[in-house]
Amino acid sequence: MAVGDVVFIRVSALPFKKVASATQSWTNHVGIVIDVSGPEPLIGESAFPISKATPLSRFVARSEGGRVAVSRLNTPLTSQQQAAVGRSAQKRMGILYDTGFNLDSKRQFCSRYVREVLGEATGTEVGEVENFSTLLTRNPNVDLAFWKIWYFGNIPYQRRTVTPASLLHSPSLHSVFDGNSRS
Repeated sequence: MAVGDVVFIRVSALPFKKVASATQSWTNHVGIVIDVSGPEPLIGESAFPISKATPLSRFVARSEGGRVAVSRLNTPLTSQQQAAVGRSAQKRMGILYDTGFNLDSKRQFCSRYVREVLGEATGTEVGEVENFSTLLTRNPNVDLAFWKIWYFGNIPYQRRTVTPASLLHSPSLHSVFDGNSRS
């Protein structure tokens, strides 16, 4: 693993399962490698309740069924960019989690965190920014009843967001691992 690698998992909490279902993807949580100098890589992540650094073993242990994918930017990072990833991640630590998945809020959520860290550190944008209308109408089987409850009866269709699935499929990234962490 290298600093800047993007690590995808699937957590079992219901809202995140609904994110995976809505985006028609297995993944629903993402983090970024921010340090490889210690005994194991550290993953920067926006998790509930705040963004933090998590050892790789603890991060992947949360993945349902042990599934993990790792993607890397198509252009290798320079040592300056790797240092910038660490700094960019660090300045986003301790920010409250945004359960509304709003790209324009002051809070943070996983895919936004990774997108912003890589964008600031390397100038490369990963993931697709889209509104809820586009996201939810792409999947004819989406559970709108859940999302209506989640948003207290009023889905914010024009709200901009970015999803773990859109990062996973970003043309700026290529896969370096996709498999089971327990094998």
